[in-house]
Amino acid sequence: MSTSTLTTIDETGIGQLQKRALMVAVAGAVIGAIGVVLHPGDLMPSWLIGFMFTLGLSLGCFALLMVQHMTGGHWGLVTRRIFEAGSSLLPLCALLFIPVAVFTPKLYLWARPEAVAADAILQHKALYLNWEFFLLRAVVYFVVWIFCAMLLNKWSAQQDRGEAAMTEADSRRFRVVSAPGLLVYVILVSLAAVDWMMSLDPHWYSTIYGLILVVGQALSALAFSVAVLALLLTREPMNAVLTTRHFHALGKLMLAFVMLWAYFSFSQFLIIWSGNLPEEIPYYLERLRGGWQYVSLGLVAGHFVLPFCLLLSQDLKKRPKLLARVAWFIVAIRLYDLIWLIAPTFHHDGGFPISLAN
Repeated sequence: MSTSTLTTIDETGIGQLQKRALMVAVAGAVIGAIGVVLHPGDLMPSWLIGFMFTLGLSLGCFALLMVQHMTGGHWGLVTRRIFEAGSSLLPLCALLFIPVAVFTPKLYLWARPEAVAADAILQHKALYLNWEFFLLRAVVYFVVWIFCAMLLNKWSAQQDRGEAAMTEADSRRFRVVSAPGLLVYVILVSLAAVDWMMSLDPHWYSTIYGLILVVGQALSALAFSVAVLALLLTREPMNAVLTTRHFHALGKLMLAFVMLWAYFSFSQFLIIWSGNLPEEIPYYLERLRGGWQYVSLGLVAGHFVLPFCLLLSQDLKKRPKLLARVAWFIVAIRLYDLIWLIAPTFHHDGGFPISLAN
């Protein structure tokens, strides 16, 4: 297939889709503003959930883009532009982090001097959990992520414009960045998970927490890309490229990530529950009482049992519209998972975790 065909874009209906998206965004902003007035205390926890969800989609795209450069394969060729577009939104995610940095004391116990003064554990962790170092680490995270993503996207755009040859020697530079980039990505996301989510409860810790977030980000980005591909199935140039084989391969990869997420999550639960240590077990106890047990049950059913059973079907994975519905459900359940991870810290009384402020 010629390069001109691959770079031809069918823009029919794009303007209408953008208008609809803008209307939804405006409506969401208005409802959110009303929620802030009615429930001002829910603003920052809800903002943190939204920030982590948006960041997860962009970072997941960034990670899968590097995986594609390292492994190749037809699944990566058809999704590469989606991954590049998603990773290019990382600067926007950096802007969304600014309220988290400004209102850190409203979110994190360790950022309140009076709490640190009365807690020996917080004093012991103050060398790492302090606002200045917290902000410095966040700057490092975003600089590394944005720099690598922009570099890969820049080289890809040069190939599209014919400014760089699509030879093996020219393509090697993508792998030179992606190979160490994947390792750095896992390390930095693990540290960010500790900083932005796990430290909400500074008395609790888990060594596998970062990996759970890494897999969740990859799953959400992959599911989102499948849903977008289904929308592009009838548009140029994808209508001449996409086949059921691509969706079948992407469906199998989604199934693999669903099982990997379940394995990591259950491993964490099993180890902590069987250990029954006073500094670890409260994390799950507060998610298994006060109404949160039903949320936890929904997470098990929605994040593993249902998608696992559906994605086992070979026929479903070869039907783009059905697979897209499963993909959209997984994107939604990823948001549900983030609510389960974050909201109980601010709703110990079992209150409903979502309000208009979201």
